[in-house]
Amino acid sequence: MENASGLLFYLVLLGAIFYFLIIRPQQKHRKSRQELLNSLEVGKNIVTIGGIHGTITKVDENTINLKIADNVEIKAQKAAVGYIVDEEKGDNES
Repeated sequence: MENASGLLFYLVLLGAIFYFLIIRPQQKHRKSRQELLNSLEVGKNIVTIGGIHGTITKVDENTINLKIADNVEIKAQKAAVGYIVDEEKGDNES
């Protein structure tokens, strides 16, 4: 009986380690990513995950329009946004 309680303790310990090292950081990342996508608005400068720099001209439910050059505008999925460019630093917000 003593051996079974020791095994149960190690299983619970392993589950706790798994939660704090894998599941919790993934949940934090998912929440952070959703906040980024929800903060997209017209006029923000972004970089897509493909490396395209542009300014948002229109935001729909799942898509955005990006002005990438004079008279050149593309439509992209919101999920393609890599980060928002911080104009003062020339850096990203995330």
